[in-house]
Amino acid sequence: MSPIARLRLARAGLWLLCLTPLALLAERLLHGRLGANPIEFLEHALGDWSLRFLLLALAMTPLRALTGWVWPLKLRRTVGLWAYAYVCLHFAVYIVFDLNILEPARALAQLAEDLVKRLYITVGFAAWLFMLPLALTSTDGWQRRLKRKWKTLHQLIYPAAVLGVLHYIWLVKKDLSDPLLYAAILSILLLWRWPWPKVRGAILRARSAAAAPTSDQTLR
Repeated sequence: MSPIARLRLARAGLWLLCLTPLALLAERLLHGRLGANPIEFLEHALGDWSLRFLLLALAMTPLRALTGWVWPLKLRRTVGLWAYAYVCLHFAVYIVFDLNILEPARALAQLAEDLVKRLYITVGFAAWLFMLPLALTSTDGWQRRLKRKWKTLHQLIYPAAVLGVLHYIWLVKKDLSDPLLYAAILSILLLWRWPWPKVRGAILRARSAAAAPTSDQTLR
């Protein structure tokens, strides 16, 4: 199988993977199996999947480094867009049902109040805002227009991921096992990107400078 055929197969598998949670949620909705609070179930499920796909997008670079495979980097953008799609669906359920979009003025007032009073909503909304320019500039055309600035702009995925995990931690009131697991995975993925050789070199240079004799000591 040629590399192009393998890449197409991987993309088809990725789309199937990303659509599966939506299909399962739709099946549960049609059969009335969303629990006692279906709106809350939908919000949490969509939020969970948005974080999972966001972490998967961040895992593509370490996967490329560990395996030598090229295809993870070619799929990273698609995974990131699916993560944002799930974030938008998560936010849409909150807007439509929790705030009652049928009364726009009241919904906007309630949203403003929640953003001020509820910290988990504030950081969740901030994560959505950080991801918005990434989704808008995800095309090859924008990458050519922005050139080097494109990579700088797309580093917003890091604060977006941190805010997303914080949103989950502050949202959950009892069992923190799932959000703390996401926090641990995110920490590993961020530590992987830390410039350890540069940090080590800076520490060694600082030690060498501290151990070097001063001019007065040299004269003595």
